[in-house]
Amino acid sequence: MRRTLACIAIAAAIATCVIRTAWAQGVSAPLAGSATAMPENAVLLTVFLRHDQSRPLSELNAQLAKQGFYKQFPPPGVEVVSWDVVMGVGQIVILRFPANRIREVNRVLEDTAWGPYRTEFYPTYDYKSVGIAEHEKAQ
Repeated sequence: MRRTLACIAIAAAIATCVIRTAWAQGVSAPLAGSATAMPENAVLLTVFLRHDQSRPLSELNAQLAKQGFYKQFPPPGVEVVSWDVVMGVGQIVILRFPANRIREVNRVLEDTAWGPYRTEFYPTYDYKSVGIAEHEKAQ
């Protein structure tokens, strides 16, 4: 629980920094629900959806349907970078969206995923080009 709260606090801090940077540069932050993720305002969020292994999958899926999970997640305009099933864990979803929509994304998961899943959030960033460049430089 502490780790999840710490991750949410980190994500909120990142979102605040991005929004403040945009404001300081004279760029207005887009309204929640209407923004498109651009390189200067986008965040990546890795979401672990750890399934409740004490209940059968059919029961979990019925609860997800009742709570409207697949109707509401992901919210419109939130890009799904990847969505994988990890056996024995659940699902790992990587999302890209404008920083000012972090509350909205969190709220959708709270309203629709809690119960069948325990959620964990990790703000992330794309390191692929940097890692490959460093690898090539080291050769």
